[in-house]
Amino acid sequence: MKVYSSKDIKNIALLGSDGSGKTTLTETLLFHAGQIQRRGSITQKNTVSDYYPVEQDYGYSVFSTPFHVEWKGKKLNIIDCPGSDDFVGAAVSAMAVTDTTVLLINGTAGPEVATQNHFRLAEKMKKPVIFLVNHLDAEQCDFEQTLEKIQAIYGPKAVPVQYPVACGPNFHEIIDVLLMKKLVWNPEGGDYKAEDIPADQMDKATEWNKTLIEAAAENDEALMEKFFETENLTEDEMREGLRKGLATRSVFPVFCVCAGKNMGVGRLMEFLGNVVPFVEDMPAEKNTNGEEVTLNPAGPTSLYFYKTGIEPHIGEVQYFKVMSGTVHEGDDLTNADRGSKERLGQIFVCSGSMRDKVDQLEAGDLGCTVKLKDVRTGNTLNSKECDHKFDFIQYPNSKYIRAIKAVNEAETEKMMAALNRMRQEDPTWVVEQSRELRQILVHGQGEFHLRTLKWRLENIDKIQISFEEQRIPYRETITKSARADYRHKKQSGGSGQFGEVHLIVEPYTEGMEDPVVYNFGSQEIRINMKGKEEIPLEWGGKLVFINSVVGGAIDARFMPAILKGVMSRLEQGPLTGSYARDVRVVVYDGKMHPVDSNELSFMLAGRNAFSQAFREAGPKVLEPIYDVEVFVPSDKMGDVMSDIQGRRGMVLGMSSENGYEKLQAKVPLKEMASYSTTLSSLTGGRASFVMQFSSYELVPADIQQKLIAENQQKDDE
Repeated sequence: MKVYSSKDIKNIALLGSDGSGKTTLTETLLFHAGQIQRRGSITQKNTVSDYYPVEQDYGYSVFSTPFHVEWKGKKLNIIDCPGSDDFVGAAVSAMAVTDTTVLLINGTAGPEVATQNHFRLAEKMKKPVIFLVNHLDAEQCDFEQTLEKIQAIYGPKAVPVQYPVACGPNFHEIIDVLLMKKLVWNPEGGDYKAEDIPADQMDKATEWNKTLIEAAAENDEALMEKFFETENLTEDEMREGLRKGLATRSVFPVFCVCAGKNMGVGRLMEFLGNVVPFVEDMPAEKNTNGEEVTLNPAGPTSLYFYKTGIEPHIGEVQYFKVMSGTVHEGDDLTNADRGSKERLGQIFVCSGSMRDKVDQLEAGDLGCTVKLKDVRTGNTLNSKECDHKFDFIQYPNSKYIRAIKAVNEAETEKMMAALNRMRQEDPTWVVEQSRELRQILVHGQGEFHLRTLKWRLENIDKIQISFEEQRIPYRETITKSARADYRHKKQSGGSGQFGEVHLIVEPYTEGMEDPVVYNFGSQEIRINMKGKEEIPLEWGGKLVFINSVVGGAIDARFMPAILKGVMSRLEQGPLTGSYARDVRVVVYDGKMHPVDSNELSFMLAGRNAFSQAFREAGPKVLEPIYDVEVFVPSDKMGDVMSDIQGRRGMVLGMSSENGYEKLQAKVPLKEMASYSTTLSSLTGGRASFVMQFSSYELVPADIQQKLIAENQQKDDE
């Protein structure tokens, strides 16, 4: 295969909601470019995209699929991304290494929640966007209405380049206002025939052409001057203006296509080849030191690995972007993240599972390799004279968590190995072995996301697994001061055990003053502080431990043992067995024996004294509260708000954002277990949400009593 330079390479991400037709469009693009001789179909399970068994079984995309087409001396690298929000990680990584985003829209549904999410990502990453309206042959398709929705959401920057003469089963004609021609297809699709625009369409075409000319002229001073003088631009001048407008996100062209009938695809490819910015037209990426890395094929070699695939009979396939220099087959490179050495035995360009071997790839190109020893998604490989590292992929927070266990406990280790391997393919699967909850947790983006993981474990790795709800990481604290004393005494011949501890516990808040005096009934206890330790707890909050023992009642060498006893009880709170936090402990008195006292005695005395005092100090259970943002169509806002309130959520506010309502709330984690499924059901899949930890708050009294009773029953059993 020909080696392409950065001035001839374009990198494009293809995104859209489920059902928008991305996989079919991919087949048609490859067929139109001559890469394949026959178009596959999803029903026949023979498409270039969706070639993994799980994708063929479920009928939807799970992984991103890179492919390439060669068109008139240019190379278009295109990555077909999953449409479901559950697999957003694949879209994030694809958009990070491409320069232009094509957003496919189902002409029967208009912009959907996935359109919103993908556009928001493109906006965050400052990527050019092209809207592509598909399914123009569908009975319910209404292009004018879809265009109105696009412009209502994304503003006047969304400028149509084409419109259909008619939608529905008889669709076969498009008016192209850039070419100012009518494009006509035969019933079987393929190449179009350009004809003059008929009289009944000329006024509309002229009006839309003028709008397009204005949008193109706004991006170049020379073009703007010419437009003011002549009110017109040539076709080439319009292309140049649109190219500059795309690069600066000043214009979002809108195109028409019927991918299933191969109508409009050739014209789309012309636009991608002629107008979409080349990799060298886009701003240079920056490494982790903030230094710009230019696309210089003669510079030092640096590869960024954005995706890992695991395929039968091959193993790991590592996908990369050449960030600088030229990579050759057989190059020896160093992993900047892990310090290991790697040799690239073979390099390929790929289209789904098809891989074409190449000798070299230049800066800006996308490729893949196999059988690397120690490379993970997100790693950078460099030549000797280079020390670049890149970290520009930011995956979203998880929003669906389940505990996972092997049905056969003997297969737990095998299951963990499979989970860690699968996480290389999709880093938004996060695996956590929680010591606190005594569960293995899998964090994901939604129910479909974890259902896919289960399918792969059971069908590929042959490990039967089950999901359970995660236990909630409650916390315990106290609300008032209390005192207690405990004597540990044991005599069993020879040296015995003796330790007595008197202590006070109280709630701790950051910045509170050191204690001076406590009053418990008629008893006054004055504090003479000998030592103070502030211990940040790994599960959040603090323990402040104060030594106020006078007169040598307890030797200072036993204080660490008392602290150890207190810490052991903090790790298993007296109420529910959860971690305790934000407590101040003051040891003010005690007794010891010159022979029988030892560290174990004082550790047990401290543990039991703390436990008694904790129970008398108005103990409360805290639960984790999450900040939740829901993006929902306005007609479903009432249902979503009612559901949030039914989950003990507190609605903080609402605002409008690009045609959708944004609801902000605080909701207990306990109530979010099945939220993604419920939200999808309430809104017909038209809403999405994000969540992140906010704080710990007191649980209501009735729930606290229930939790304490459950813990007591567990202890009794």
